[in-house]
Amino acid sequence: MKLARDTWLIFQRQIQLLLRNPVWVFVGVFQPVMYLLLFAPLLKPALNAPTQAAAYKIFVPGLLVLLAIFGGLFQGFGLIAELRAGVIERSRVTPVSRLALLLGRSLRDVVSLLVQAVIITLLALLFDLRVFIGDLLLAYLMLALIALMTSAVSYGVALKVKSEDALAPLMNTVAQPVLLLSGILLPLTFAPGWLQGIADWNPFSWAVDGTRALFAGDLGDDKVWQGLTITAVLAVAGVFWAARQFARSVR
Repeated sequence: MKLARDTWLIFQRQIQLLLRNPVWVFVGVFQPVMYLLLFAPLLKPALNAPTQAAAYKIFVPGLLVLLAIFGGLFQGFGLIAELRAGVIERSRVTPVSRLALLLGRSLRDVVSLLVQAVIITLLALLFDLRVFIGDLLLAYLMLALIALMTSAVSYGVALKVKSEDALAPLMNTVAQPVLLLSGILLPLTFAPGWLQGIADWNPFSWAVDGTRALFAGDLGDDKVWQGLTITAVLAVAGVFWAARQFARSVR
């Protein structure tokens, strides 16, 4: 009960800070919207899709996973600013659970990501994208798990490096191969065998395939449950590791 209460208190505080400056929600969604408006219209001939709506069913799920990955991986910059301002240092004298300090922040990031995902989905509806609400909610669960994992890892890394100059290149080094090997922008169906073999070891490729299956209305596809299982395990592992970093930093 104490963990739940402390997490709720931290979450409320973080949401209040976000609402004071909600422009960051729209800044985060700007680049995906540009992809949606300026890149997606080129996909129908490139993917040999029968309709533009079919092309969006392939592209939009990958775009949402992209949003979840990048939106989470760069949350550590805010924590470094809090470290520099002494916010984390002052937490040492409070009885708040160290795990709650992490979960409250990460859950704020999950909520922010889901708001952005809803905005992207609503815009995609204007381009004739259609998806069942149950499948969509399950896809959002997948995105929430990804955002929880990536934001927790970002906070843990931030506590170790304690510098924006070190965090930025490190996160970019991780993010770029993850992006290219997950089939986010284009499916890896026609990729060379060696590239497909490497991509199979990328957990985010399973998440992308599962999300695309949900948008296609194929709830029984094994990729859906494989993607959910993999992202859930990684989210738990990421939170556990990052919580240890908080415990070491806030004693």
